[in-house]
Amino acid sequence: MYNVKTFVVVPSLPESLKQLKEIANNLWWCWNREAVALFKRLDRDLWDSCDKNPVKLLCAASQKRLDKCSRDEGFIAHLDRVSKKLDDYINSPRWYDSVDPSSKPGVVAYFSAEFGIHECLPIYSGGLGILAGDHLKSASDLGVPLVGVGLLYRQGYFTQYLNNDGWQQENYPENDFYHMPLTLMMQDDGRPMRFHIDIGGHDVVTQVWRVKVGRIDLFLLDTNLRCNRIDDRQITSQLYGGDNEMRIRQEVLLGIGGIHALNTMGIKPSVCHMNEGHAAFLSLERIRRIMANEGLSFDHAKEASISGNVFTMHTPVPAGHDAFEEDMMKRYFKNYITQLEISWDSFMSLGRDNPNDKDTKFSMTSLALRLSAFRNGVSELHGEVSRDMCQHIWPGVPVKEVPVGHVTNGIHVHSWISSDMCELFDRYLGPEWYDQHSSNTIYERVEQIPDEEIWRTHERSRDNLVMFSRKHIKEQLTRRGASPSEIQSADEILDPEALTIGFARRFATYKRGSLLFHDLEKFKKLITDKDRPVQIVFAGKAHPRDNMGKEVIRQIIHFMREAPFKGRVVFLENYNINVARQLVQGVDVWLNTPRRGMEASGTSGMKVLANGGINLSILDGWWCEGYQPNTGWAIGNGESYDDEHYQDEVESHLIYDLLEKIVIPMFYDRGSDKLPRRWIKMMKGSMSNITYEFSTSRQVSDYSLKYYIPSSIRWYDFTDNNCKKAIALSDWRSLLSDMWHNVHVGKVDVMTKGEFYVGRELEVRTHIALGDIDPNDIGVEIYHGIIDGEGNITSGQITPMVIKSGPTKGYYIFTGYIPCLQSGHCGFTICVLPKNNDLVNKYDSGLIVWDDATSKDKKIVATK
Repeated sequence: MYNVKTFVVVPSLPESLKQLKEIANNLWWCWNREAVALFKRLDRDLWDSCDKNPVKLLCAASQKRLDKCSRDEGFIAHLDRVSKKLDDYINSPRWYDSVDPSSKPGVVAYFSAEFGIHECLPIYSGGLGILAGDHLKSASDLGVPLVGVGLLYRQGYFTQYLNNDGWQQENYPENDFYHMPLTLMMQDDGRPMRFHIDIGGHDVVTQVWRVKVGRIDLFLLDTNLRCNRIDDRQITSQLYGGDNEMRIRQEVLLGIGGIHALNTMGIKPSVCHMNEGHAAFLSLERIRRIMANEGLSFDHAKEASISGNVFTMHTPVPAGHDAFEEDMMKRYFKNYITQLEISWDSFMSLGRDNPNDKDTKFSMTSLALRLSAFRNGVSELHGEVSRDMCQHIWPGVPVKEVPVGHVTNGIHVHSWISSDMCELFDRYLGPEWYDQHSSNTIYERVEQIPDEEIWRTHERSRDNLVMFSRKHIKEQLTRRGASPSEIQSADEILDPEALTIGFARRFATYKRGSLLFHDLEKFKKLITDKDRPVQIVFAGKAHPRDNMGKEVIRQIIHFMREAPFKGRVVFLENYNINVARQLVQGVDVWLNTPRRGMEASGTSGMKVLANGGINLSILDGWWCEGYQPNTGWAIGNGESYDDEHYQDEVESHLIYDLLEKIVIPMFYDRGSDKLPRRWIKMMKGSMSNITYEFSTSRQVSDYSLKYYIPSSIRWYDFTDNNCKKAIALSDWRSLLSDMWHNVHVGKVDVMTKGEFYVGRELEVRTHIALGDIDPNDIGVEIYHGIIDGEGNITSGQITPMVIKSGPTKGYYIFTGYIPCLQSGHCGFTICVLPKNNDLVNKYDSGLIVWDDATSKDKKIVATK
């Protein structure tokens, strides 16, 4: 093999254009339209052919063109304005500066397997990555002290094309890191910054690349180094590529390697935020480092580590939660746990759904749940679903009380709004709307925009979508070797004035991409109305191993080739951020049809809000919170079905009825001025009422106030003074756990006599045996509520009890009062649990005792 020496050649920029390099290497430009216009001005055609990548543009631009721009006073003035805007953005005060200085956290490290920031950095697959990218952008806007940690994939996620039969094919083009907005991290001596990590018994050398996202640094790990073995170089080859063995290798690198990387760079986060379970191994590495640095036991270090971990779940679909067989875990962690100084069974119990079931796999979700102080779902409904899914981690705790909260997802508005609509907002909302992060009131000014202006602005975006679709489909046909006449016919697809529906997302079967075709005759009738035409634009990828998802795409392709649908229904291949941007800016209606309970949040429909698009969706995920009669349309009323075929039948016809009787007439109901006034009113209702609520500005501020700041305060509190407080809480847990078998509920008496009418209080007295446990270390509660037909307490409420006397004959007497707030068949039970002010949640001890009689009857379980 040749001994190849490498070096990097960079473009030769004239002195007056030097600022272009700094701007190109900070992805702030991708949500600043004046910066984008600057790069287009350099060479518009080259900008498009370089996939809107300014680093690649600067490398590809001719020296003649660069020299000419360096002498163009207009271009230099434009460059100076953008450079000043970037400087002002980086250095001006932000929202976070207004947070109480005494409660501000240190660095928050945000770990994610994928980041979707812009199409020029293709290391994302779909919603999880787009959400992560938008999270970084808003953290930058708000000034939150956050860094991102991920992997730099040499081939990223696949690019999609369809064969003549409509079957999805995958390509994996190589990413050229040296023509992307990346910087290789270097040591003081000029050599690349590298560190070593053991993965499966092999020493793997890893280097770190930095991406600037406004104020935020995103660090990406890369093992594609010649000094590594071939299979170790492949760890950062493909996003979600390979088998389960590759997945665990990537997740060891992301979690454990990510902490290594931060430590190597001298970054010591107080909070580590796991965006899904892929990074959950970081919790183990934090424990190991605390043990090594502070000389603590595993249990003591675990208590300290948990204090600074936040975990976000993103999917209720089981396939989205990684789990590994015990044999595989041994290959990667048998040596590692010697540093944790715990037994193999103790280690495996951290990740088993049931710690006592040795036949179950090691679940990354269970590991993250157990080793995090704060946990959340990504919508209000998903929080409920997650509490049900995670109840096994807290056995005996009613579903409603499982300590998993929610922060509803959002989108980075400035990344998704069209330039035309952005300019309209500048005029009528005022320039401050661009930096508004405190409330929804700024968007209420949308109502002041004249109907004609907002409608014409949206129509221009629809025109742009039609032109983009025609060009995109011509390229698709050319790749497939279509005839010249077929390629030419693409110039006539879609109608710039027709009601345009968008459906674009990952083609998993539960998302039901072909639901519109369920009743072909009804759908044909809607599509072929000459006076009120309707057209549909589809886009999306199926996972390479999801043949059922690929079949849904194939069906759509075959349907759209039939005469009634041809030219009115189109499919845009290779769904990415660029395609998504065009769609969400140009469609009139965004269609979403998941099976209810399967969509954790969904963010695609949020992206149409500021652009004037209106959602037509199943009441699932975020739409349960976003839907109001003046913001869009709901498909059904949130019903659940056991028979999926029946569900498809019912909900497809609900869509047809909504389109036929409400949506289409409203769109085409025009006055003498040819404006759809009722439609515009709905557009404005959607824009003004819910745009802010479903933005990452609101989302990231929620994370900061609910999780980052409390977790950081807790981290510093628990790691200060040689982790004294963590040691005390850990020892307290251990002591109570050893004595907990002595706790039980004795006699329970209702002291109130007579009729229990609304407004009265019911006094309850109970005898509690504690053994040698100090009564100050326990809490006794009454769990009460309405009783359903199966004898379960529904929508249970909690009333604390206070100690009245004792101990007498081994029992303490506690008393409490149940408020009778509503009539009906009511019931209650008693529970005892540990009490300590240093617990994040009273259920986090894992210890709980209920009144024996009711627990045997399963009466303590709150119905969903």
